[in-house]
Amino acid sequence: MKKIIFTIAIFAAIGLTNGFSQEHSNHTKHQTEKATITKANFGVRGNCGMCKRTIEKAANSVEGVSKAQWSKEQKMIMVSFDSSKTTELAIQKAVAASGYDTENVKGKTEAYNKLPGCCKYDRSMKMNQKVASKKDGQI
Repeated sequence: MKKIIFTIAIFAAIGLTNGFSQEHSNHTKHQTEKATITKANFGVRGNCGMCKRTIEKAANSVEGVSKAQWSKEQKMIMVSFDSSKTTELAIQKAVAASGYDTENVKGKTEAYNKLPGCCKYDRSMKMNQKVASKKDGQI
């Protein structure tokens, strides 16, 4: 009789533990699905295709950024990011660290000085100002 009770207790413990693991796993997955995607536009100075690659690479290096696209003509970058992982200001700081001025953060002088000649933009050049930041993909 003791063996039967002991066996039932073991199966019950295994069942409860397995149920908890599945519930925890589903909860984590649910939280991931609730990530809030934010889209933002902000001005970034630059000149050419090399600038575009560097600016986009810097923005994409920030955890939570899913897309970055810089327009040479508009001097504007459009970014999509998970606002639970990063902020627009953090993205602007990353771009500035690569040597490019944004509308709110001046590029690092040391990084600017290392840019190729074609990428050394006029630091007083006009750039477009922020349009609007929207959540859930509505721009």
